[in-house]
Amino acid sequence: MSQDLDSLYQEIILDHYKNPLNAGLREPYEAEVHHVNPTCGDEITLRVHLSGPGDDAVVEDVSYAAEGCSISQASASVMTELIIGKPLRQALSVHGDFQALMQGRGTVEPDEDVLEDGIAFAGVAKFPARVKCALLSWMAWKDATSRVLGEAATSGSAGTESKEQS
Repeated sequence: MSQDLDSLYQEIILDHYKNPLNAGLREPYEAEVHHVNPTCGDEITLRVHLSGPGDDAVVEDVSYAAEGCSISQASASVMTELIIGKPLRQALSVHGDFQALMQGRGTVEPDEDVLEDGIAFAGVAKFPARVKCALLSWMAWKDATSRVLGEAATSGSAGTESKEQS
């Protein structure tokens, strides 16, 4: 990656950190989870609101309260921008693309049309200790969504609390 591109990506991350989108816990929501990265202490409480049944559901809202490094907080902001308003199936696909980017150790070429500002995290993938920071909100969202759908959380559920409304 060129130095200019690295600089641009750093600016995008800092912008989302300083001006987070969709921060602050909101209602209505069907599930709330709390995830912690024990390695660095980053934390997020995340709420998800879906409408519609099962795979036909739409991600109506994702809200969160986060504490931690600029990477974890910026990633939460980017994630909400990418998935709110999308059909669940498409949001899960975006999640998969971001996870592949993060786990690719800098070898995955991100699709800007899919990940938009999420491509700024391509450089983060080269630093395994920071990958968990970038994925914290994404795993919390997947966990909360799984809870809404009545499924067992498939990953990242250690230290997670859930609140489901009736």
